[in-house]
Amino acid sequence: MTVTASNYAPVANHFYQTEPWATEALLRHFPVAGLTVWEPAAGGHLMAGALKAGGAEVWTSDIAEYGKCHDFPNHDFTTKGFPLPLGCDAIITNPPYGKGNRLAVRFAELALDRCDGMVALLLTAKFDFGKTRRHLFQDNPRFMAKIALLDRISWAGNGETGTEDHAWYVWGPKGFGPARMLWAAKLSTPQPNADEGDGK
Repeated sequence: MTVTASNYAPVANHFYQTEPWATEALLRHFPVAGLTVWEPAAGGHLMAGALKAGGAEVWTSDIAEYGKCHDFPNHDFTTKGFPLPLGCDAIITNPPYGKGNRLAVRFAELALDRCDGMVALLLTAKFDFGKTRRHLFQDNPRFMAKIALLDRISWAGNGETGTEDHAWYVWGPKGFGPARMLWAAKLSTPQPNADEGDGK
């Protein structure tokens, strides 16, 4: 992902690892125990590890390997014609963002096209502000929730955080119900009531 106005210099292949607590924040609202999950930007498998710890069977892929072997190595998720792993219930990932978040939009569109179940993407907290993204949110009957992270992620894994806030965006099967606005934090930080507000 590309984070602008942050403390992070660009990294090859947008390889920024997601601290486990950020994935655990998603799982507190949307458990994955018993599900088969595809992580298509798996990097060093930190997110895949958190998903497995949450009880999911996880299939991994990425355009490169970073010390971990993927189930689908050297796979570009944006390539057309790649089949969904058999029996996959969800796609959960921190996708590359690209210039103007255009690559993240492509990831979202393809994930929704390839998976009828849950799709959860970790993106900047302002990602839903884009006027060209209404097809993903207001005009999308599958959009379920935005989970705002109350703590900032340390992409370098050393405790230092950037200046960008992040959120999980979650879609599900059609007809799930009205979207909700949720909040999540590291477990050591008090959290607001998760049922307050809505996502529209």
